[in-house]
Amino acid sequence: MVLMRYQIPEVVIVLRRCVGLCVLSLWVALAVACGEKHRETPPPPAFDEGTAAPPPTKRAVRLNPMRELFWGDLHIHSSLSFDAYTFGVKATPDDAYTYAKGGVIEHTVGYPIQLSRPLDFAAVTDHAEFLGLPRHAERDDAVKSNDRLRRALDSHNRLRITWHLARVTLLEMRGNRADREKRFSGLQAAGVSSRAWQQVVTAAQRHNQPQQFTAFVGYEWTSMPGDENLHRNVIYRTAQVPDYPFSALDSDNPMDLWIALEEQRAAGMEMIAIPHNANLSNGRMYAKHDFNGEDITADYAALRMRNEPISEIMQIKGQSETHPVLSSEDEFAAFEIWDETMSAAQLPSQPSGSYARDALRTGLEMRHRAGFNAYQFGFIGSSDGHNASSPVEESRFHGKLPSMDGTPGLRLGTSLLSQAASTVVQKWGAMGLAAVWAQENTRASLFDAMRRRETYATSGPRIKLRFFGGWWFSRAMPAHRHRLPLAYTNGVPMGGVLPPRVRQQRPHFAVWAMKDPEGANLDRIQIIKAWLTADGESREKIFDVAVSDNRRPDPDTGVYPPVGNTVNLSEPSYTNSIGATELSVVWEDTEFNPERETFYYARVLEIPTPRWTAYDAARLGIPPPEPSTLQERAVSSAIWYQVER
Repeated sequence: MVLMRYQIPEVVIVLRRCVGLCVLSLWVALAVACGEKHRETPPPPAFDEGTAAPPPTKRAVRLNPMRELFWGDLHIHSSLSFDAYTFGVKATPDDAYTYAKGGVIEHTVGYPIQLSRPLDFAAVTDHAEFLGLPRHAERDDAVKSNDRLRRALDSHNRLRITWHLARVTLLEMRGNRADREKRFSGLQAAGVSSRAWQQVVTAAQRHNQPQQFTAFVGYEWTSMPGDENLHRNVIYRTAQVPDYPFSALDSDNPMDLWIALEEQRAAGMEMIAIPHNANLSNGRMYAKHDFNGEDITADYAALRMRNEPISEIMQIKGQSETHPVLSSEDEFAAFEIWDETMSAAQLPSQPSGSYARDALRTGLEMRHRAGFNAYQFGFIGSSDGHNASSPVEESRFHGKLPSMDGTPGLRLGTSLLSQAASTVVQKWGAMGLAAVWAQENTRASLFDAMRRRETYATSGPRIKLRFFGGWWFSRAMPAHRHRLPLAYTNGVPMGGVLPPRVRQQRPHFAVWAMKDPEGANLDRIQIIKAWLTADGESREKIFDVAVSDNRRPDPDTGVYPPVGNTVNLSEPSYTNSIGATELSVVWEDTEFNPERETFYYARVLEIPTPRWTAYDAARLGIPPPEPSTLQERAVSSAIWYQVER
């Protein structure tokens, strides 16, 4: 069976891995599982009209020149996306914004879902390829499919659920790109996708409330050459947008996307493109050559940086900060790793070129050798939720797609005959969020903050993080009442470039972090440094600059002992009897070499807490699969030091 090269591929390939096993197992199941029931404990509460709730009213945030912290998700899909709709999602862009604003919406499986706290901004980024076409073409069939799904799940019958999954997967995979273009050509000619795009734009306009909630117009460009992920989310600064997005059906070459965006910019539009899931790109997202294998040029670098000032490094399909193979000295690198391409053969994704820290190091080397940097970008997180929602909270995780993971039993495999699908689902993480320091909650202010890279990523918790660099900061500055004016006046925030060096000073970095008010205490603050050697090769080092509980490093190794672990997996729960509510420090780089290009960024770790798999296991009354705990985190955009030329 040929898999369409440009289709929305995520779940198709995931289930393609296990559908053969599911179908072949059906005849065995007739003898051993027909009628077998497994009841989830407790069942999700049913959704009814009385469950629905509008978003709470948010106070307006007044303009603050020293910046306010705003939380958002710039990667949410609705039923207008091909993959979301095929796997049972029926929620609309309006539902997605209602959810982001703190309202209650219905999960396709039939229970209410809601964030514990509303977000400040969001973007519905449905796939531009075949936008809205399956929903329009198969609306009646989809209603029946949703009913079959709900009846299958309600029956708790493994055979029935397995059959439903196999059926949905086969429907999703039928035909290649040419088949689908032929199938939908009439609808495309009739303007169905254009009307769906207008639905996206209209929903963002309707929900945008300056100073209270910002709704961006956006979409996802879904390039997947050779099963290697090159996806980007395109976010517009205003509602001045094209009649229809440039999609991967137009070209799967990122440079062609940037050129199309340049043409839109010349027509008065403004936007950025945000790469995501570089971890699944097999080294192509941040490669040392262009899409066609040619050397990167100064024009290419300028075009890329003008259009891609930030990258998404945390989301449901793993983190793209770094990998243990690339950062062997980083004891916290093995966090939410998904390092296989989205191919049916589960081929490994080459780490080099697939992770953001490695890309920033490549950028240093590039500037040293060629005089330009194609990889000087900031960090954000977002969820990639496909239920018109942001599944970023471990205790409230409700999955990515209902047919695959809409209940705890589906996610952990107790409701599946085959364990193959649940094994893949359990690699998904309940993350991430975008944190933006902006003067006010408006499209213009948030967008400008993203363009200047004053952003950071978290794996879900709302950890408050400030990071500044300068040539001299007082050690007492984090506690000073005027610390922010001092920091902005005498230095640069995350995402910035250090000003020219003052006399013979070494750089100082002021960093302070506060725990999520509703989350776990903090373990430590780290500063990750990378620099160039004399021969132009990059190196990296991790510095623990602030550590909780008065811990001391080992005198021989310099390594701090673990913070401890208070997690009780049987409940599951944890206690904030260890760790700190706030950490801060001014750190001086005593190893600084002014002749070497360098960058620095901050990472804040929480104490261990239960992973979503532990919460699901407790609901089902089964032992939790590993990993059952994790250390959630926040990762700032970098600050660069550039050698004067």
